[in-house]
Amino acid sequence: MNLLEKMFSSLGGQPMLIKQSAMFSFLALCQNESLGEIKQVILPRKSKVSEENYHYDVFNDNKEYVLGNYRCVEPIRMLYYFPRDTVVPAPEKVPKRIIAGVTNCDLKALSLLDKALINDDFEDPAYSVWRKNTYIISSDCLSISSTCHCNLFDEKPYAEKGYDLNLSQVNNSYKISVGSEKGEELLGLIKENFTIDDSEIYDQQILDNRQKTVNDLKKQNAEFEKKWKIDDLRQADQEKWKIASEDCIGCGACTNSCPTCYCMILNDESTEKQFVKVRTQDSCQLHGYARVAGGDSPRPKMYSRFRNRYLCKLDYMKTNFQILGCVGCGRCINACVAGIDQREVITNINDQTDN
Repeated sequence: MNLLEKMFSSLGGQPMLIKQSAMFSFLALCQNESLGEIKQVILPRKSKVSEENYHYDVFNDNKEYVLGNYRCVEPIRMLYYFPRDTVVPAPEKVPKRIIAGVTNCDLKALSLLDKALINDDFEDPAYSVWRKNTYIISSDCLSISSTCHCNLFDEKPYAEKGYDLNLSQVNNSYKISVGSEKGEELLGLIKENFTIDDSEIYDQQILDNRQKTVNDLKKQNAEFEKKWKIDDLRQADQEKWKIASEDCIGCGACTNSCPTCYCMILNDESTEKQFVKVRTQDSCQLHGYARVAGGDSPRPKMYSRFRNRYLCKLDYMKTNFQILGCVGCGRCINACVAGIDQREVITNINDQTDN
C-alpha cells in the first residue's frame, strides 16, 4: 500500500463535515453546559509570548483556540501523568473531559504509555482513570515547527488510529472521522445539536493537505535522512557519546518535555489517619537519578546518562513495548538550553561510526 492509498484508507467511514464555527460551539457547549456530562474541554491556543508556540488550555469563550497546527509545547502526557500525583489512595472517579487538537505524535506517545502503565502485570490507577474518562479529538497537522521530525521515524503528521474523533480541515469545515466507541458517543452528541453534512467532495483536498505537510517534513529533515540509522546506536563507541554530550548540563528539560518519559519517585506521605503514596516526576538526566543507599549512582557520568536517554527511547522501549520511545515531536530540541538537536546527535554519531 503506497502513501496515497494509506491516506485514503485513513479517511474511511461515513463522510461527515461540520462547520468550524459549529465545532467550536459544540466544545463550548460541553464546557459551559456539561453536555454529555463532560465537565472540561482542553485545546490548543497561541502563546501570548511567542506566536510560534501553542499551549493546551481550558476552553474559555473569551480566548481564541486553534485546531490543525503542529503539537503544543506541553506533551499530552502532562494531562494524564501529572508531575505530582497521589496514587494511594487511588482516585476513584474523575470528571469527563475532552482534549482536542491532539497531534499524531502525541497519540503515538499515549499508545506507548498505555503499554507501560496499563497492562496485565501493572496498572497505574491515576493514569488509568484519566484515560477512561477522556475523549480525544485529534487533528491533522497543516503546518510544522522547525523541530518536527516524525517522518524520520516513518510516522505521519496525521492520525490513522488512537483517536476517538479526528478532524481534517477543509476550507471552513472539518471532516470528522470516528475511531472508537467513545468517538461514536461524541458524534451522537454533535448530531443532536448541530448539522453535519454528508459529502466526499473534499477527500482529495484533505489528501493534498496531508501530502503537503509530509513534503514539508521531508524537505526540512532531508540533511538528516542520509545518515539516519537508529539500530546501530548501542554499538557506537563511548567516545562518540562523550563528544555528543559535551554541551549537556543535565538539567532534565528534555525528559520533562518528552511525551513518553514516565520515570518517577514514589514517596510515602502517610499520616496517622491515612496511608498515602505520592508519585513525583523524575529524570534520568539528573545526577541523583537512581542513586542508592550509601550515595552510589549507576551512572555518575553525564555522557552515560545522556547516552542512556537515547538508547531508552530508540532501543530499550522498542524492545519492551514494540514501540519506539521517540515520536519525533522535537520538544526536547526546543527545550534544551544548550541547543542540542537530537537529529544532529544521531546523524553525527552514525557518521563517525561509519568512518
